[in-house]
Amino acid sequence: MSEFRITQISDTHLGRRFPGLIANFHAVSEHIDASRPDLVIHTGDVSFDGPSGREDVAFAKSLHAALPVDCRYIPGNHDIGDNPTALGPAPKPPVTEAHRQQFRDIIGEDHWSFDAAGWRFIGLNSLVMNSGLAFEAEQFDWLMSEIAEVNGRPVALFIHKPLFLNLPDDAELPETSIRYVPQPARARLLEMFAHTDLRLIASGHVHQRRDFTFHHIRHVWAPSAGFKINDTRQDRIAVKETGLVEYRFALDGFEVRHVRAAGQVDIDIEELFAQRGGEH
Repeated sequence: MSEFRITQISDTHLGRRFPGLIANFHAVSEHIDASRPDLVIHTGDVSFDGPSGREDVAFAKSLHAALPVDCRYIPGNHDIGDNPTALGPAPKPPVTEAHRQQFRDIIGEDHWSFDAAGWRFIGLNSLVMNSGLAFEAEQFDWLMSEIAEVNGRPVALFIHKPLFLNLPDDAELPETSIRYVPQPARARLLEMFAHTDLRLIASGHVHQRRDFTFHHIRHVWAPSAGFKINDTRQDRIAVKETGLVEYRFALDGFEVRHVRAAGQVDIDIEELFAQRGGEH
């Protein structure tokens, strides 16, 4: 295959009680139906509140099952719980093995790799990092074996949380410690990929569209497909809008296209709070 096209969607936060988020997902689905990429990759927060029960996860999967192309997934904190952090309050709810297994049972594999167009594509479950769960060590062992088989191919990595804000050794702050892959797992990941041709790290989680290059690695933050977070609740780093990202991979490189599906609207998080009758 000389070319491979991927559409990345993220942070759909689907639940039966949120008609605006469902409408935005249907707009994305129609866009995918029209553009027909080779693969859709969902970079996490597929469901609105997976840890509270199976209903949101099952509902989200039912909508994704209707997509006209294959889809791979990695979990977000709203699917399986959040990373423990060294700073700030403990995340609620914390990641658990039971919720990881629920994601795998309903949605699909939470980590994976495949080759296409001369590239190695890797998806990681970033929420188990620093958790102490048995799977954390298992995934690092699996990743080590995958990297050993790259054989010089360029690598594209898909994770839920961005690795860092601007620099790999950015100081962790209490107010942002749950936003990025926490240390020391972040440093370990970078060390593992240090001798590969890692060219892309694609993530979601922050609900802001961002695209920058650091040391020849392009970092693409996909916006939420569902809603945006206003400046009162979250500092503005980049562009706050709903949308998705399209990629075209070939042997000589890759292209990134930032798009919005026709009919996608910028739902504000306050609307969701009002619909569910309380804080999220």
